[in-house]
Amino acid sequence: MSVTQSVPSGSPPPLIWWLQEHGGLVRHRVSLWQGHSPRQNSKTGDCTAAVEELEDFINNINSVLESLYIEIKKGATEDDGRPVYALVNLATTPVSKMASDFAENELDLFRKALELIIDSETGFASSTNILNLVDQLKGKKMRKKEAEQVLQKFVQNKWLIEKEGEFTLHSRAILEMEQYIRETYPDAVKTCNICHGLLIQGQSCETCGIRMHLPCVAKYFQSAPEPRCPHCNDYWPHEIPEVFNPDKEREAGTSKANKKPSRSRQH
Repeated sequence: MSVTQSVPSGSPPPLIWWLQEHGGLVRHRVSLWQGHSPRQNSKTGDCTAAVEELEDFINNINSVLESLYIEIKKGATEDDGRPVYALVNLATTPVSKMASDFAENELDLFRKALELIIDSETGFASSTNILNLVDQLKGKKMRKKEAEQVLQKFVQNKWLIEKEGEFTLHSRAILEMEQYIRETYPDAVKTCNICHGLLIQGQSCETCGIRMHLPCVAKYFQSAPEPRCPHCNDYWPHEIPEVFNPDKEREAGTSKANKKPSRSRQH
C-alpha cells in the first residue's frame, strides 16, 4: 500500500505524492499546496505569519504521518540557505529505500560516490574519480558509459547534484541520509560550528579548522565589521556569501509582477 493510500481523510495526499515522486520541495511549492501564496499571510499581509502558518501546516501533516513512520522534514540548501522539505521514511535506511529503484551495482556506485564526497575537503567528488571505481563495484559489471548514465539517474532522482563535472549531495539526500552518514562515516563526518548540522559544503577556518555552512557564515557575519572565527577569533579569510533572503525575493517578485510587458517592434 502506498503512503498516499494510507493517509487518513482530511490530510493532503497530493503533497505526500509530490514529495514521494520528486524527492523534495522548496518552501514556495509547499506553500502552494497549503492553499495560499507563500509571500504573505492571506489575511494580514504578514510574511512572518505566513511562514508560521506553513510550519503549523507541516506539523499537522506530520501528526498524521507519525503512525506510518514517515515525516516531512525541513532543511535548507547548503549553497544559499533556501528552505526545502523532503519526505523521510523513519522505518528504513535511505540505502534500503533506494534499493527499490536501483540495482546492486548502481547502489554500490552511489556508496562509493558518497564516500568520496564525505572524505573530500570541498564536499564534491569529480566524475573522473567516481568512474575510476567502476571496476570495484559489487554485482553485475558496469562500463564507464553505463556508470555515467547511472550518475545522471541519481541527479534526476535528487540524490546528487552535478556542477561542472563534479558531484555533491542533493538537499533531499542530506535530509534523508544525515543519520546514516553520521553512523557510517563517524570519523569523516563534518558538522557546522553554528547549527551543528551535517556539513557537506561550507567554509573552514584556516587556523583552528572549524567549519560552517555558507548560509550560517552569511548570517553569523552579516552585521560584523570584520569577520572573525567564532572559535579562535582569527580573521575569517573567505568571501562572505550572499544567501537566500525571503524579503528580497518577495520584493523582486513584486517588482517583476508590476512591470508592464513591452511590445517588440515588428520588422
